[in-house]
Amino acid sequence: SGGVDSSTLALLLARAGVDHLAVFVDHGLLRLGEREEVEGALKALGVNLRVVEAKERFLKALKGVEDPEAKRKIIGREFVEVFSQVAREEGPFRFLAQGTLYPDVIESAGGHGAAKIKSHHNVGGLPEDLKFELLEPFRLLFKDEVRELALLLGLPDPIRLRHPFPGPGLAVRILGEVTEEKLDILRRADDIFISLLREWGLYSQVAQALAVLTPVRSVGVAGDERKYGYVLALRAVTTEDFMTADWARLPLEFLDEVARRIPRRVPEIGRVVYDLTSKPPATIEWE
Repeated sequence: SGGVDSSTLALLLARAGVDHLAVFVDHGLLRLGEREEVEGALKALGVNLRVVEAKERFLKALKGVEDPEAKRKIIGREFVEVFSQVAREEGPFRFLAQGTLYPDVIESAGGHGAAKIKSHHNVGGLPEDLKFELLEPFRLLFKDEVRELALLLGLPDPIRLRHPFPGPGLAVRILGEVTEEKLDILRRADDIFISLLREWGLYSQVAQALAVLTPVRSVGVAGDERKYGYVLALRAVTTEDFMTADWARLPLEFLDEVARRIPRRVPEIGRVVYDLTSKPPATIEWE
């Protein structure tokens, strides 16, 4: 996915001298500029990386799907089918290595006595007829432990310290059906939120920050005219292990600037709200 965990795993395999092929699937659900950043960093570190353009495939599979569990399972299935296709072209390969972490396992009911909260695409979202043997060296690790390993391996800080990003990408940050129009709206809004966190020196003070495009529209005013735009939810949390989390107490002046800038630069959004729910009862992601 190009996140911290999978990038660290790819670098670990390269540093260990393992014969590998890192497959970075651009499923069209990435954040602004993410593909270019990850591709440039990993190739420079000696990772044998192949980028697969799969946007149309994933969006076609997700068309008309609104249920979050269904979206996760579809994305998990499509990921494996892409890997299988690459394996036929480049292989054969015996193992599928994934950057699965312990919180992913717990939320997908993979731990002893755990109840299923949601399927992570790389755990509960995988198809039952998986044609690879799974290799998950981080399965019992937490995010901070993976970051320590990434530091030892030499992963650049912009990727190592980046906030977690789910494998299903923006598909689980768009409530309801995923469309190209909604992806474009969310991508621009999310970039503004994250960029402002960096400008204010707040990015490193929160463990994860994200924007969620809701299906709700509300009435607003643009100039002297009535406006009917999407409601965008912002979420930022602090946590030690991602098993529990508290909502981040960001300065009101900062939130005010974000709430002003996003509708001004992303006119499709008419209202911005901030999520004050901790984990539990909520999960960090909305889907």
